[in-house]
Order: sequence, then structure tokens, then C-alpha cells
Amino acid sequence: MMLIQCPYCGPRAQVEFTYVRSIDSIVPLDASAEAAMATLYTRDNPRGLSDELWRHTHGCHQFLTVRRDTVTHDIETVVRFGEALS
Repeated sequence: MMLIQCPYCGPRAQVEFTYVRSIDSIVPLDASAEAAMATLYTRDNPRGLSDELWRHTHGCHQFLTVRRDTVTHDIETVVRFGEALS
């Protein structure tokens, strides 16, 4: 089980959260249909650090950006969605 440090609620178990998607797969509102398809379906899936969008579903309901190692599942950083990762 992963422990996620919610910036609003403090440390919580992973079961309270829902993984939404990788940050690099978020499609801008002004993207063309071709660009949206490329972003959603032809992206890389590298090993190592990944910036991901998560939602605290069973807590504050806020969206968070989580920098997580996809191999070890170690969480490096958690910030409010929209804030810069340090």
C-alpha cells in the first residue's frame, strides 16, 4: 500500500485516491482531433519517474499531481493540481 501525502488532508492510504491519468496525456482544450488522438493513444510508457493526476476520492475530492516511480511505486512529490512540481 502506498501512503500519499495529500496537501489538504495530510498522509492518507492509497485506497482513498483514484488514479486519473498521466499528466502528459491531458489534452488541451484547443487541440485538434488528430493531436488529441495522438496524445491519448500514441504516448510513451517509460519506466521511472512519472507525473500523474490523482483525485482524493474518499477525502477532500481535490485533484493532485503526484510524481511517482513506476517501478518501485515510491512517491517523490505531491502537490495541488496546477502547482509546479519541485
